[in-house]
Amino acid sequence: MKTGAKILVEGLQREGVETIFGYPGGVVLPIYDELYDSSLRHILVRHEQAAAHAADGFARASGRVGVCLATSGPGACNLVTGIATAYMDSVPIVAITGQVPTSLLGNDAFQESDITGITLPITKHNYLVKRTEDLGRVLKEAFYIAGTGRKGPVLVDIPKDVSMRSIEYEHTASEPVTLRGYQPTLRGHAKQIDKALEMIFEAEQPVIYAGGGIIASDASEELVRLAEALAIPVTTTLMGLGTIPCDHPLNLGMLGMHGTRSANYAVTESDLLIAIGARFDDRVTGKLDSFASHARIIHIDIDPAEIGKNKKVDVPIVGDVRSVLQDMLAKLQKKKSYDRWLTRIRGWKEKHPLRYVSDNCLRPQYVIEELSSLLKGEGIIVSEVGQNQMWTAQYFCFRKPRTWITSGGLGTMGYGFPAAMGAHFACPDQVVFDIAGDGSFQMNIQELSTVASNKIPVKVAVLNNRFLGMVRQWQELFHNRRYSFTELPPVDFVKVANAYGVDGIKVESCDEVVPALKAAIETDGPFVLDFRVEREENVFPMVPAGAAINEMIGGKQE
Repeated sequence: MKTGAKILVEGLQREGVETIFGYPGGVVLPIYDELYDSSLRHILVRHEQAAAHAADGFARASGRVGVCLATSGPGACNLVTGIATAYMDSVPIVAITGQVPTSLLGNDAFQESDITGITLPITKHNYLVKRTEDLGRVLKEAFYIAGTGRKGPVLVDIPKDVSMRSIEYEHTASEPVTLRGYQPTLRGHAKQIDKALEMIFEAEQPVIYAGGGIIASDASEELVRLAEALAIPVTTTLMGLGTIPCDHPLNLGMLGMHGTRSANYAVTESDLLIAIGARFDDRVTGKLDSFASHARIIHIDIDPAEIGKNKKVDVPIVGDVRSVLQDMLAKLQKKKSYDRWLTRIRGWKEKHPLRYVSDNCLRPQYVIEELSSLLKGEGIIVSEVGQNQMWTAQYFCFRKPRTWITSGGLGTMGYGFPAAMGAHFACPDQVVFDIAGDGSFQMNIQELSTVASNKIPVKVAVLNNRFLGMVRQWQELFHNRRYSFTELPPVDFVKVANAYGVDGIKVESCDEVVPALKAAIETDGPFVLDFRVEREENVFPMVPAGAAINEMIGGKQE
């Protein structure tokens, strides 16, 4: 005889789970009692939102499914922001929530919330398990759904009586999960691949537009091989950073609102845009009818719903990105020279590099550049959201996939610190830095207690300008510096960290930056760096590739 709680814990172990992030409460006590004797590592966070973000960070860094656990009612509801974050960025997590006993469902019982109803729009699938006999099957399906096709979060809601009830249960090796109505297309259609290759060889000014789907399918190697084989320049989305080494000669950098000018120019002037694992989001495209308006479009994505959703496509290819790129590489039988096009692009890169004022002021871009130089392409960089995120995307040199973790689609402040905790458990041998703003860091600052008590060696670099920086920047540029509720009171983050038992250093000048970064890296445990940066520093450029591009580039570039 086994309880539902035991079936759950054993099921997690069979899925290869080693670490879960959670917070206990009344209806999940049977599960926590079973965890007490299990080999699973449970990380007690200080807020359920942090549990979801930590599971997300684990999944992004490892490529495996992350797991979080919360009680019913407010506990489950506190996971919602983290689940939505994972959903928007196609991250595989399984969120397990407790629920009131089945006999009380719908009665507005103490700490009851309809969490399956609440999360219906932000999960790939969710379950309310009403029979203990179904729990083993449901858990296996949840991991399968989360980690296949277009990956995403799955929620499993377990009433207390389901986890407490004992039944005769013996796991037996079963056939792979098959679900009617859920059959992701993995192989691209051969004729569509042939059409795409034909279109590539007809083009004179092609650009590869690479998104996070490449990282999700572990296809970075295939992307680089394709780009090199055809000598086609590559621009990446925010989520695609690391798919091609930052210093690769074909890498144009990030495109869109805060992307490089050369990337935006190239997309605007291209006659063929090859979108791979990207979804044409508004931060990239701006005004859709002027985005890549001269280009024919090839779109490769595992989710057929994304193809043609925002931008009309000439050659759609539905399939797993890695599989499709492998097929394209296998079919390549000739090469073509794009020398004139690459020469133009090199001219743009030389004329319009990313730059900032270099003086004695402590500027956030300098901090990012020095950290990048010290780590030399190693380590995992996590960011919060806002100016800190964009400066990191622009000035940190990412050379490998899964070394850049950030909230792209939802733009979740407070994401970075707990996500960095998850990334550590995915890659314990890597240095993990959270690049934070003082606004974002304070949204989940209580997790200093978690890193202190568990000796999690996450390093936090706070770019402290005492503003909600990105919002303030827009107020400066478009609202005549009317800083309406964006100025924050001063906080001594080193003293706060010390109160939790975490070491830290306050940095106020440029010559202190490198010694402080080295001290953080060399410290075995967690560390907080409070960089007092120039308060009104801005992120540039700010024009998407398809919006007001002519004003930005001053007409057609030659």
